[in-house]
Amino acid sequence: MRLLSTLLALGLTFSLSNAAAFEQEIRSTLAIVKISSKKPLVVGNNVVVLEISKDAKPSSGDEVTIKTFMPAMPGMPYMENKEAAKELSPGKYETIINFSMSGTWQIHIYVTPKEGKKYRVKTSVNI
Repeated sequence: MRLLSTLLALGLTFSLSNAAAFEQEIRSTLAIVKISSKKPLVVGNNVVVLEISKDAKPSSGDEVTIKTFMPAMPGMPYMENKEAAKELSPGKYETIINFSMSGTWQIHIYVTPKEGKKYRVKTSVNI
């Protein structure tokens, strides 16, 4: 019985270790953007990976910027962080985003393709 419990615990640990702690897919009329992080999103710096596909193909060579912000509220100022993402491989970009406090943060991802117009996809997260 003890061996079975140990094997189940190891199997569960192994399967969970391969999963992303945070993952969200954002669909727009122009592209699909998948944002993920190996660790849960927390207050402070977070490394995120953006996977951008257009017409079911990785979108490569784009200029990608991610803006996170929290609107001003009574007794609290507007907060914003903007970072450029670097391309890791075709359609895969990485950047660090900073959440300076807990709450609901808006995320705007700006993509400027090599050819065509700049577009934006939006989402939000609770920290």
